[in-house]
Amino acid sequence: MSWSVTYKDREQNIFLDPIVKSINWSGDIKQAARKLVVEISNTGDLRDLYMKFEKGGELRLLLNEKQELFRGVLFADQINSKGQMTLTAYDENIYLTKSKDTKIFRNQSASAVVKRLCNEFSIPVGEIHDTGYVIPKLVFRDKTLFEMMVMALTETRKQNGQRFFITSREGKLQLLARKEQKGKWVLENGVNLINASYSQSIEETRTQIKVVGGDAKKKELSASAKDGELIQRFGIMQHLEKPEQGMTKSQMDQRAKQLLKDLATIEDQARIECLGIPDVVSGSCVYVKESITGILGGYYVSADEHKFENGSHTMSLTLSATDDIPKMEYKEEKGR
Repeated sequence: MSWSVTYKDREQNIFLDPIVKSINWSGDIKQAARKLVVEISNTGDLRDLYMKFEKGGELRLLLNEKQELFRGVLFADQINSKGQMTLTAYDENIYLTKSKDTKIFRNQSASAVVKRLCNEFSIPVGEIHDTGYVIPKLVFRDKTLFEMMVMALTETRKQNGQRFFITSREGKLQLLARKEQKGKWVLENGVNLINASYSQSIEETRTQIKVVGGDAKKKELSASAKDGELIQRFGIMQHLEKPEQGMTKSQMDQRAKQLLKDLATIEDQARIECLGIPDVVSGSCVYVKESITGILGGYYVSADEHKFENGSHTMSLTLSATDDIPKMEYKEEKGR
């Protein structure tokens, strides 16, 4: 496998490979955009630069000069007196974090919210999956586009359990349904696993759920759900939910059951360093076998960092036993 970096602006469109020293490509499910950091040697005589770079120019990371792994916008650069230079680019979804607005959405699904915001802010879109659940009302004040989208997706997940994530491909925003995955790639000590650590916690575990609210007639309603087995093991730890919009008893029962499913879990996290696999990025699934820490089974990648240097490719991964997606709690803004 060979790795290439291209740079394009108003006057140039070239491969940077002859001057590239290292490449760091990373992502996190909690972040809007993936990041590319390229370290280059931009001089041969300590007097003149090989080339100049424009903020807003385009960087791409390619596999075997054909398969595009990353396309993004140059946001920052840094250079020292020896001509050693660092270029930092983010994919196009970075613009979701660079604009704030105040919006009201009524009777729209999260996918409709995403489409409307992208249209209003001229963000190119690719595939947009239908999120289904129609949210009665969303009021956002001084929120970034990314915050609005994630809050709408969080409301959707809390109601119907469906998981969707936002990503970027070939310069276009994608809203995709998270599908059940199996560990396609096996990471094993003695084979391709270099280092590992493992932790478990019940600090965020909830064994009982209570949802309190009312219907359109303001009649107070409540719904509850509990995990008897976990209560016996860990005691009662209750999550209280007060939906902003009016909900029927059936909708509240549905939400309580879904919240219990999401929160009655033990946080199970691993961090590993291993030989690099280009397809393993945040959101993908791996199968890990590590004897000392006892890590065994399928895990989801919640954060990844790939490093290419001196002909080698390694990656550091943060793994979770649950298929996490970004979550932001929505609270209706008053006075609207």
